[in-house]
Amino acid sequence: MTTTIAAPTVPDVQVTPERLMQFAWGYSIPLILEAALRHGIFDLLDNGPMNLDALAGATSASPRGLSAIINVLVGLNFLSKDPHENYSLTPESSAFLVSTKPSYMGGMIRHTSQQLLPNWLKLNEVVATGKPVNSVNQEKQGGEFFHEFVADIFPMSYAPAQALALHLDLASGTPASVLDLAAGSGVWGIALAQSAEQVSVTAVDWPEVIDVTKKTVARFGLTGRYTFVEGDLASADFGAGHHVATLGHILHSEGEARSRALLEKVYNALAPGGTIAIQEFLVNADRTGPLNGLIFAVNMLVNTDDGDTFSFEEISSWLIEAGFVDPRTLSAPGPSPLILATKP
Repeated sequence: MTTTIAAPTVPDVQVTPERLMQFAWGYSIPLILEAALRHGIFDLLDNGPMNLDALAGATSASPRGLSAIINVLVGLNFLSKDPHENYSLTPESSAFLVSTKPSYMGGMIRHTSQQLLPNWLKLNEVVATGKPVNSVNQEKQGGEFFHEFVADIFPMSYAPAQALALHLDLASGTPASVLDLAAGSGVWGIALAQSAEQVSVTAVDWPEVIDVTKKTVARFGLTGRYTFVEGDLASADFGAGHHVATLGHILHSEGEARSRALLEKVYNALAPGGTIAIQEFLVNADRTGPLNGLIFAVNMLVNTDDGDTFSFEEISSWLIEAGFVDPRTLSAPGPSPLILATKP
């Protein structure tokens, strides 16, 4: 006599196409936000509620066009609308989408249509070939790209740079030399220089970008404490004896081989006891999340020769290979915690 074992009952899972339908229009949201930013809607509403006619008069945009995007922004809770048809900011848009505020995060969104999407539109071809549309990790193309881009993403890194400054506590009275690599807007060196008068900064970037660095540093009144070095990270002279080195969002565009070589070069430029600080869009060790890091890896596929996003475990192993000790994370505002390590 045989015994039949019944298969376990699997409850029916109700699936709907709702997510797919939302994703089909996913491109629309950053473009709507960009249109609102470029027409100054959030900045205008920071002064108080306005109705559609007032916004049209202040922006010189069409009432039809404004109405269409504003309705979506209300639906997304970036704006609110009262019974008298007046529009106002919400706490989220007030904090992050008003360009005059230090917490402004609209800089990257402002470049969606002209700098980011055109390359992404060729993703089918890029997946087939494995080759980027443009190599922004190369000086000619990258210099032009980042010249137009880095100033707008200053706020994205300012809060984590300030968190790093607070953690390092350089205000001990002893002179401290900071090496700011791929300096861009200068945000990392600026935050560290603001934290202590005896901090001096060496900023390294391509000639096209160093011009932006100099302007931003001058705006903060810190030019006298800066040395500017023009050149590619692989060939530029980093100097020696630095106490801190910052690499803010650079390893992902360099790729693994160049990143490992760069970390070794940074090790040689630091004084014993010096700290390296890295910010990246980290992914977990099995590359199942976080989603932002996984999406940014596709951005690197589209825009760089060998770029990618990496896990703490990967970067930690490269740091140890270069000679650093005690790779660790520092919680900070931003997409991921900072990675720190020490030169013994």
